[in-house]
Amino acid sequence: MKQLISNIDISQIYQDNLPELKSYLYRLTCNEEMTNDISQDTFVKALEKQRQYNGESTLKTWIFSIATNLAKDWLRKRNRWSETAQDDAKALAQSDPAHRTIFLNISENSENGKFDFKEHISFCFTCISKTLDIEKQVVLILKDIYDFKVNEISLILDTPKGTIKHWLYRARQSMIEIFDRRCALINKNGVCYQCSELNGLFNPKQEKLKNVFPREDKRKLYVLRTKLVKEINPLSSKGSAIEDSIMKVLRKAINDI
Repeated sequence: MKQLISNIDISQIYQDNLPELKSYLYRLTCNEEMTNDISQDTFVKALEKQRQYNGESTLKTWIFSIATNLAKDWLRKRNRWSETAQDDAKALAQSDPAHRTIFLNISENSENGKFDFKEHISFCFTCISKTLDIEKQVVLILKDIYDFKVNEISLILDTPKGTIKHWLYRARQSMIEIFDRRCALINKNGVCYQCSELNGLFNPKQEKLKNVFPREDKRKLYVLRTKLVKEINPLSSKGSAIEDSIMKVLRKAINDI
């Protein structure tokens, strides 16, 4: 029998899950303005479509499904990011002293302007995930960061569970491979030292970061990263203002503004 829901039910579930929903949407879009717009559109769509809710999933899963479809529609109009997107952003920031001034001003005056390299690792995870195909990015983030079950993701994407498992496997493998060859905190031959460089800018009295992650099984290192990322809300962490300002430069560098 079809389950009947009311505006009150939808409003309560939406509000209860809004912080997590917005965190999820920001990791997909890397754009705070679009995160707010899609979040609001999700609520409006949920009210409009409440008669279509059939009870096959929880209301939370249903709302995330609406948000995911809206985000995918927006993402399809954008270019997927390259593996070197952060390098491009670094080059742009270094080419214009105004960016450094903005970063330092946020660091000195914002309540959420304290650079923390763990938060930047979360930022990096988000950036790398945007190199994946949209569906793989969605599956990876829903499963590994927000702990949705495979059957729930299957409902969110209206895709067979076997396909979801395949996408998840391929997404994890891609993330592991990119981190291994790029991250200097894992591999001394890695090309990306951004965490150390930004730590030196914002926390000059601290020692330079190096080999933070033990050089061991690559899959274990990936799991370690996901555990760290889960603890951080990119929109409300103590370094969220710094990270968002860097994200803006990154979007500008790759013409994704």
